[in-house]
Amino acid sequence: MPATERATGVRRTRLSPEREAELYAAVVALLREVGYEALTMPAVAARTRSSTATLYRQWGGKPGLVLAALRHHQPPPDALNVDTGTLRGDLQEMARLVTSVAPVEHELMAGLSHAALGDPELAQSMREQFAKPAQETMERMLRRAVDRGEIPADTPARAYCAHLLIAVSLVHPMLEGRPLDQDHLLDFVDAVMLPALRQPAS
Repeated sequence: MPATERATGVRRTRLSPEREAELYAAVVALLREVGYEALTMPAVAARTRSSTATLYRQWGGKPGLVLAALRHHQPPPDALNVDTGTLRGDLQEMARLVTSVAPVEHELMAGLSHAALGDPELAQSMREQFAKPAQETMERMLRRAVDRGEIPADTPARAYCAHLLIAVSLVHPMLEGRPLDQDHLLDFVDAVMLPALRQPAS
């Protein structure tokens, strides 16, 4: 039995991939219309011609359903396996992946991050489904850079790289009043991330 079923004590009904994709598309559309906090399971049920009981049985609640829908719309996991042969190239490719996401998706993630401050279940789900994979990907990149001798193994900035990329993608639109663009993030890599990573512990 999958972990989600053990945690909820409820066995999921198998849905066809087409039906799941239809449900996820409706959830993302509703998120864009009303935001996370105003989205309700009855509204999703009405939009998707489902019952709320079915939605709860499948996803356990709003956080599980919303994050499953967003994950469905993310690039496939293999897209994060960046290995250009240099740390600068890897970070630049990650920057391109971040900025390839539509601005509306950044807005959704920013809204979810805000909602997570008051919703421990949502916060935990976001850490597991988005933050942890990003941190693991970044650590693999940095480990290769250490092995190549590009950065010192004890650089203090190593622990914060994933935080930096995630934070700038969420905060930039608020500070600048426009979506994050590729050139800006590439400059951020060269001006902030690489210099910090090249500094050994004092």
